[in-house]
Amino acid sequence: MESKSTVIIKCRGVVIHGDKLFVVKHRENAGFYAMPGGHLEFPESPKECIKREMLEEFGVNPEVGKLLYVNSFGNPDGTNFFEFFFQIKNGADYLDIEKLNIQKDEIFEILWVGKNEKLNILPEKVYQDFNNGVIGTLDVQFIR
Repeated sequence: MESKSTVIIKCRGVVIHGDKLFVVKHRENAGFYAMPGGHLEFPESPKECIKREMLEEFGVNPEVGKLLYVNSFGNPDGTNFFEFFFQIKNGADYLDIEKLNIQKDEIFEILWVGKNEKLNILPEKVYQDFNNGVIGTLDVQFIR
């Protein structure tokens, strides 16, 4: 019997300002925080996707930098996810959470987190690299 799988592509922004990392929780019952972003829509490129998603979710036009990470993972239902993580250079524009035009149906909570805080932030590799101060200093990292 042939199993069917679905591929979903997501694009995420890595927003850092000083010693803080910008993370979101998409649903109240989600057990983790993630980098902001969303699904790629045909026919956009990954870079176009993260620009659109950041503007839609927060009302801020992002300055998209280089590709930092590519993550892949699968769910037992046969769904395969590929995520592209891009540097967002204008982190200061996201500092005042109260002034952001937050898309409330997509974002439950927003936090600026410091290094080594005890939160479940996925993917772990991105948070580890943030804690170690190496985000953006290495070539594109592939996560699995």
